[in-house]
Amino acid sequence: MSADSGAAMKSLSLHALAGLPEITEGADMPALLADALAREKLSLQAGDVLVLAQKIVSKAEGRRIHLASVTPSARALELAAACHKDARLVQLILDESREVLRVKPGIIIVEHKLGFVMANAGIDQSNVPSAAGSDESVLLLPQDPDASAHTLREALRAATGVTIGVLIIDSFGRAWRNGVTGASIGVAGLPALVDMRGRQKDREGRTLRVTQVAAADELAAAASLIMGQADEGTPVVLARGFPYALRESKVNELLRPKHEDLFR
Repeated sequence: MSADSGAAMKSLSLHALAGLPEITEGADMPALLADALAREKLSLQAGDVLVLAQKIVSKAEGRRIHLASVTPSARALELAAACHKDARLVQLILDESREVLRVKPGIIIVEHKLGFVMANAGIDQSNVPSAAGSDESVLLLPQDPDASAHTLREALRAATGVTIGVLIIDSFGRAWRNGVTGASIGVAGLPALVDMRGRQKDREGRTLRVTQVAAADELAAAASLIMGQADEGTPVVLARGFPYALRESKVNELLRPKHEDLFR
């Protein structure tokens, strides 16, 4: 079997891990995850994938910013007037972005420094507690989500002897559909993209010519269903039965090069 080939999937199970504490900077994530698995009487098995919400990774890595510490530029003030956002937040969006693509009341669409085209540079204000008496805080994306996933994967492999995949996900909107869905922003030990072109046949025996499966995003969306988007408090999901062989990859496998983007 090739690295990305998948046997017929029998089942995919998703188990949200409850009871994680509020994550703070410097938190020992491998130990917290081991404790959460033990509470659920679960143990890692080869081929499992742990899916983590971006928010807890950013909190552990100290990506919290107090808006009081931000001084908006003239450009931020201009865009803030157009989108009706706090100019300090707009400044952070600019700092985290390569390019501003669209601006309208309530939203700024940018190309993030990591290559993602997304709203508000992925800066998050929900479920971000501020210290008593302090100004509002926000969370930036991890600086290198692939590296974050890899570090966590290696720590868990060292602790358990089990080889798994780790996926870090966030909520993304889609250009032609309403609503958000889970999408991968960091990948370690599983294929971000499964390329079936020239390697698989359909039931009529025709060789597939264009099919590429965003496997990491499909798993991200599935895990996001049971993580929830509000006060559920379950930011980690254990996925078992991922239908493709694990391999090393990076999330940029999923990012369409700008010269192939028909809409920019």
